[in-house]
Formats: sequence, C-alpha cells, structure tokens
Amino acid sequence: MRFSAATTAERLLPGGLARRAQPWAARIDRLVFTEDARSQAGRMSLIAFSLRIVNAVIAFVSQVLLARYMGGFEYGIFVLVWVTMIILGNISCLGFHTSIIRFVPEYRATGMIPELRGILRTSRIFVLASSTVFALAGAAGIWWFEPAIEHYYVVPFYLGLICLPMIALSDQLQGIARANSWALWAMAPTYLMRPVLILLFLWAMHLAGYDPDATGAVIAAILATYLTTISQLLTMGTRQKHRLPPAQPRFLVRLWVQVSLPIFLVESFYFLLTNADVLMVGRFMQPTDVAVYYATVKTLALVHFVYFAVKAGVASRYAAFIHGGERQALENFARETVNWTFWPSLFMGIFVLLVGKPILTLFGPGFDAGYPLLFLLVAAVVGRSAVGPAESMLTMSGHQNVCAGIYAVTLAINIGLNILLIPVLGLWGAALATAIAMIFEATALAFIVWRKLGIVMAVFLPVRTQTEIG
Repeated sequence: MRFSAATTAERLLPGGLARRAQPWAARIDRLVFTEDARSQAGRMSLIAFSLRIVNAVIAFVSQVLLARYMGGFEYGIFVLVWVTMIILGNISCLGFHTSIIRFVPEYRATGMIPELRGILRTSRIFVLASSTVFALAGAAGIWWFEPAIEHYYVVPFYLGLICLPMIALSDQLQGIARANSWALWAMAPTYLMRPVLILLFLWAMHLAGYDPDATGAVIAAILATYLTTISQLLTMGTRQKHRLPPAQPRFLVRLWVQVSLPIFLVESFYFLLTNADVLMVGRFMQPTDVAVYYATVKTLALVHFVYFAVKAGVASRYAAFIHGGERQALENFARETVNWTFWPSLFMGIFVLLVGKPILTLFGPGFDAGYPLLFLLVAAVVGRSAVGPAESMLTMSGHQNVCAGIYAVTLAINIGLNILLIPVLGLWGAALATAIAMIFEATALAFIVWRKLGIVMAVFLPVRTQTEIG
C-alpha cells in the first residue's frame, strides 16, 4: 500500500469539504507518484525548494551565529573570502557541471551507455584537475599582489584556496545528481550538510580555545567541505555503479569540451553577476560594510532560492524535451516553469519585506542598516523571476553562446555601475547597480528565447510559437 492524498481526504474529511479538497489532493498524488517528465521535474523542483527552505534556515542561523561570534569586522573578512572561493569553485568546473545535465539525459534516451560512462568519469577527473590549477594560480596571484592586499585578507585567502578543488568537485557531483533527478543528493550536501558542519567544526575550535576570527572560520569551512564532498563522491559513485548497465567507456572529450566551454562562459558570467556586488563592496568599502551588505543579501536569499529551486528541477527536462523533439510539450512546460518561478517569488518577496528588519537585527548592532536596501533588491529579484529560468532553456537548446553574450554585457553593466555608484552612494550604489543589471538580464533573456525558440517565457503574456526550434 502507498499513501494517497485523495483517499485520505475522502476518509477523514466531511463530505462537502472532501469534495472541495479532491482536486488539490489529486494534484498531490500526481506530483508524488506519476513518472512522466512534468511530474519528475515538479518533484525535483519541490524537493529543491524544500531543501532551499531548510538551507535558508540553516544558513541564516549559521550566519547570525558567525556574525555575533566573530564580530562585524572578522565576519566581513570571512564572507569576502568564502564568496570568492565559491565563485572560483564554480568557474573552475569549466562548464562541465552544467553540460553534463544536457548529456546524461541525451545519452540515456538514445542508449549511448559507453558515452554516458565516459562523460561521468571524465567530468570528475577534469574538474579536479582544472580546479587544482585554479587554486595554484590563485596562490601565485596572492603572492604576487600581496603588497596591494590588505594584510588581514592574506592568510584567509591562502587557506580558502585549499578547499577550492573540493568545492568544484561538489558542484560537478551536484550536476550529475541533477541530471539523474536525484534531488536529495543534488541539494543536501552543499545546502544542508556543509553549513551544519562548518558550525560544528567552528564550535569545536571554540571549545579548543581558538580565537573567533576569520582564519578559524575558513579552517572550519575547509574541514566541512572536504568531508561533505568525499561523502557525496563515495555515495553517488556506489549508486551509479548499481544503476548503469555494464559497458566499456567511450570518451568524446573534444565534443564535451566544445559544448562545455561556451556554457563555462555563461555560468562564469552568471555566477560573477550574482556575487559581483559583494565583491565590489569588498573592493571599495571596509569589512564591516561587507558584513552588513552580505547579511542583507542572505536575507534576500529567501526570495532567490525559489528561482534556483525551479532551475535545479527543470534543466534536465528541458534537455529531454528538446532532444526528444517534443515541441508542444516543451512550450507548455516552459510556460509552467515561469509560473512556478514568479508567484512563489512574489509571495516570498512580500514576506521578506515584512520580516526583513527583525531578521537583520539578529546579526548584531548596525546590521539593520541594510533593511532599506531590501525594497529595491526584492523588486529586482521578483522582476527577474517573471521570465522563469530562461537561461536554462537557452543553454539546454544549444544557444549557450548568445546566453554567454547576454551575461557578459550584464556583468559589464553591473561592475561598471558598481564602480561609479559605490564611491558616491555606498551600499545603495551596490544595490542600485545590481537591480539595474537584473532587469536588463531578464529582459534580454526573455527576448532571445522568443527570437530563437519562439516561446514567450514571461508571466501574464500569451504564448507565440514558431514551427520548429532553431
């Protein structure tokens, strides 16, 4: 026997109420038990969304504890170092962590098991090697530019580079899990296990008598990252071994690199874009200002994670529909994903504005200075959500080059406005630059999806189609 929401509602609720609840209960049953592409994507997004909520709570608690424990100055140093490592870890995958979401469904659907085994093995080795090169280059850069770097950043940045290969490998494993619709293993290691372990290791260091500074926090992050990623690698490796038919791996490295490098540009520009404001505040302002702005951005993450959750659930389904030639299904699904993104984002945006100030005060004295910024940033995030995960549609349909171009222009706009506005307006300058860049990005992505694919990815607007994708 299995649980059925429809049957439960019929048995437990009074007649009239049960009849009203039946349509909603039936939807729950279809989402949980149906094995079609739409339901699988919905489950992936729902699990990702749920894990993001739990992660938001964990991340919020951990950041509050870190801020209160370390103080604004040391917390600001840790924030800048950790955000930089997350960016470099994502970039050093060179696009393989996203291209694999495209290749795994394609190879599975066409029975190309040797190629599937080949890319699973190659992608992990490639990412480990490339991220190690990035770490060594980063260490050389710190040594070369050390006289121009504030002294309190030097040791934390050196230490942060130690965990760079593991951050990159974790991103790659997350891509493999997303490609297989393993929602729990796609989200839990990075968004649940790692932040909890950082807190536990930091607490253990506190009991051992270490000072509450940025260096100790980075060491705790290194230990947590290595433990989490190695566990993820071993568990997912065992799972793949039992699920894949035996075959001699075939390596199409040239093809995989050709597809991954444009995606690398897209992901690099996108990741830099989503974190450029924090980095630019660190460039022009003091660590305490970085701490206030980052706390504001972490509060804003309650709205952001709707977009990321939907994106995590739908990318592989976009690829499956496109490579399966299911034009009408792709169009209908794309419209659904816009609604999945916009309405929860709007709801969460209103919620954040209602509770934002009390949340920021928990970080410590002075952190509520970031609350007015939330009105501008929330409006921008909700505006971007109105086009859904349009960049995933472009990337999965082979239009990653134009997507990279959009992000390059958006990043240039963001950085340029930050350079102009932060010295004049301070944190308001960073928020305004980010908001303008977000709106430009959303508008450009929606326009290109319509021009290239004939699909209108925008809430409230009717669908227009072309006869074929291309």
